[in-house]
Amino acid sequence: MRRQLEEHYGYLFEPQLLDEIEAVGVCKKVLQGQFLIDIGDPIVSMPLIFSGAIKILREDSQGDELLLYFIEKGDTCAMTFSCCMRKGKSEIRAVAESDAELCMIPIEKMEEWMGRYKSWQQFILDSYHSRMQELMETIDTLAFMNMDERLLKHLQDKAMVTHNDFIYTTHQEIASDLHTSRVVISRLLKKMEREGKINLQRTEIQVVEL
Repeated sequence: MRRQLEEHYGYLFEPQLLDEIEAVGVCKKVLQGQFLIDIGDPIVSMPLIFSGAIKILREDSQGDELLLYFIEKGDTCAMTFSCCMRKGKSEIRAVAESDAELCMIPIEKMEEWMGRYKSWQQFILDSYHSRMQELMETIDTLAFMNMDERLLKHLQDKAMVTHNDFIYTTHQEIASDLHTSRVVISRLLKKMEREGKINLQRTEIQVVEL
């Protein structure tokens, strides 16, 4: 674990904090599509991501999902941290966008490190800022973009966080992320292929326009 901590977080945290993370952190691997946490689950730990990407979703009263943002290596989820501080239950669903490796930090260490380590405090504040920017971008996307623009941006974001222009997903999964129907997504994907923006294959989508 120490090698991964130093590789992804060594430039952020001092050696003493890295020692503490190594002592209490638990390495965890999640496969693509696996839930890391679900809405209503008690929060017992907070993730530091070594590899892969996690998507963060909200759910309405009807059970329909909306993608909020992605987090990837070197990141954490500020919304999880917020719930940690209130010792509340999760208000988000975190699902592995790709196979991922994480270090899970017990929640009792969160507040303690905020007071003891300036680097940890700055990391959390920076994470809040980044996630807030991404939430604002999500709001702008919903308010000002039509569905074909939202779909292309969604595919480009997926390609960016997975560092792969080939996306392994289903039309239904994309529809769920964008809070629309599979029929709409399938129609728009075919339109985008005719326009040369993507290539549709049997089990994957290649994003040409990055």
